[in-house]
Amino acid sequence: MRQIIALGGGGFSMEPENPLLDLYILKQASKSNPSVCFLPTASGDAENYIANFYHSFHQHGCKPSHLSLFRPPTRDLEDFILSKDIMYVGGGNTKNLLILWKEWGLDRILKKAWDEGVVLAGISAGSICWFEEGVTDSFGDQLEPIKALGFLKGSNCPHYDEEAERRPAYHHFIETNQLKPGIAADDGVATHFVEQEIVKVVSSRPNAKAYQILHEGTVRERTLETVFLGE
Repeated sequence: MRQIIALGGGGFSMEPENPLLDLYILKQASKSNPSVCFLPTASGDAENYIANFYHSFHQHGCKPSHLSLFRPPTRDLEDFILSKDIMYVGGGNTKNLLILWKEWGLDRILKKAWDEGVVLAGISAGSICWFEEGVTDSFGDQLEPIKALGFLKGSNCPHYDEEAERRPAYHHFIETNQLKPGIAADDGVATHFVEQEIVKVVSSRPNAKAYQILHEGTVRERTLETVFLGE
């Protein structure tokens, strides 16, 4: 079963006191004590980001590790990745992530991992990367379209409710055919795909949502049913 869990925002880096989304991701491995590997490429392997990952996931009954492309743990990255249960991609610069992954062959390796049942997850840049296209601030001070890996169909926009320019920019890019229609997610929301279909949308915040963005003459939003993981 091929699974991708795309976070609009949240998780250990944005909600350190609210582990609901991270715990949801861990449960999808369908085993106790799963091995979860953090890919901090988009942040330039920021040391504090990696440290925060370990601090958080050591508390969750799993086996955490990370993969640095600046200090690789091994020459055999395929074997390293395929030995994991979950690959969790951090946020940052989506363009740099994609360039480095392709140079190192991680685009091919992660596709193989997905095909073999490794759960792929990620936040922000780590959400956009799995789709055909997305909205990114990687190029500077404004939002622009970007082509991504295409494991999932359509486009993606994270941080939909937290950054005021995201919603109008995403609508504009779809309306002008610079992006395909797709999925937008508020901070605190994870969209869970099995194969290429959404099976569940979950949130760590009571009012956070995900949306299907359609282009049928005009651009419109369809709010997706979202399950709040808290009490």
